[in-house]
Amino acid sequence: MNLRAAYFLVALLLAACSSAPTQQNKTEQAIVNQADDPATEARFSQNLNELLTQVSQSQEIPLQSLELGFSDAKTIPSIRKLVLPPSGTFKKNWLAYRKRFIEPVRLKAGKVFWEENQAFLSQVEQESGVPAEIIVAIIGIETIYGRQTGNFRVKDVLSTLAFSYPDTPNKLAREQLFKDQLKELILLCWTESGGKTPAKNSAQGVNNARFSACLNQNSSYAGAIGLPQFMPSSIRSFAVDGDGDGRIDLKQSPKDAIASVGNFMKMHGWQAGMPISFPVQAGAISAAKELADGEPQLKYTVQELIDKGILTKQQGDLQSGGVEPTSKAFIIDLPYPDKDGIDQVQYFVGLNNFLTIVQYNRSYFYAQSVAEFAEALGYKNKSVVPVENTNKAPTGKSSAEKSKSKKSGSKKKPKVN
Repeated sequence: MNLRAAYFLVALLLAACSSAPTQQNKTEQAIVNQADDPATEARFSQNLNELLTQVSQSQEIPLQSLELGFSDAKTIPSIRKLVLPPSGTFKKNWLAYRKRFIEPVRLKAGKVFWEENQAFLSQVEQESGVPAEIIVAIIGIETIYGRQTGNFRVKDVLSTLAFSYPDTPNKLAREQLFKDQLKELILLCWTESGGKTPAKNSAQGVNNARFSACLNQNSSYAGAIGLPQFMPSSIRSFAVDGDGDGRIDLKQSPKDAIASVGNFMKMHGWQAGMPISFPVQAGAISAAKELADGEPQLKYTVQELIDKGILTKQQGDLQSGGVEPTSKAFIIDLPYPDKDGIDQVQYFVGLNNFLTIVQYNRSYFYAQSVAEFAEALGYKNKSVVPVENTNKAPTGKSSAEKSKSKKSGSKKKPKVN
């Protein structure tokens, strides 16, 4: 992987979800709160206290409240193992990954979740341009609709990764990222508990018990929270109050989770009515292989890929839909070993919306799984915006607005296979 691709992947840690979903127990376990050895804990406490002092001074939050909230914070040794990169002998396996997430239990749960939230999903789709199937697929892959939200205290996770990250080549960069997330968590919880930041005398009116409860909420091993697994920075930047109760609750409110996922995707450039990805034509694998450089960057036009035989005009209404010849795309490579252990690769052409999903979770495997999960629910991976409308637009409406107006009032239901 070149430097540009590596930088992109590190930067995306601050997106909604910081790592690919992992297999967890189907029933929520008690929150894990192990402790490290005394010497490590002493260094940890010193570094944490320095950060709390810094936040107190910069945000005018009483240090006493911060120290109270973190008085029982501990490192979690198992977290360090969970964030380690795969061993040198590990082989990525797209087929195994796909099988783990696009499977009967999640799909059945997805159809139930859609039925229960059908009207609100339609509303969010019309407002954001993000198809209901995509939103349902993301929440299903992330947590099976709240069944697997993690069993670690979020303050312990972020503190451990901020001050005790394992020895890896990117240790310093990763620690800084998690320090930033820890600060975001503090500001999130302080605001939720009634404090104002920054503000003088901000201790007045703050609920210290609620502040501590927010810091102690459960999360994934990387600090992601709730049904959609948002990192603290994403909660502060993109989460919204979907149910209108005056607060954002990604753990208990499906409407808040749905609206927040839709808002995140919209704010990260989702193009309404546009496809996500297409499989490369069987006879053009060699051509696709030459263009697959691992960079998540739109660099080839659709027409160039058609000329090389990688795409056909018939795919996703490329000839009659809103994906114009000048639309940009890139090559996605999904490796897997075959039954004999020989390395193979499945290639796709990714469009802008594929990269939007990648910004939710920094993994090609994840993004393609979301696309295929959505298709299993009935999503039509094709353009729905006529080319003539995008060229003329006599009413002044954008392509996305025209697409949404066509869907307005629709009562789609999940596809039942």
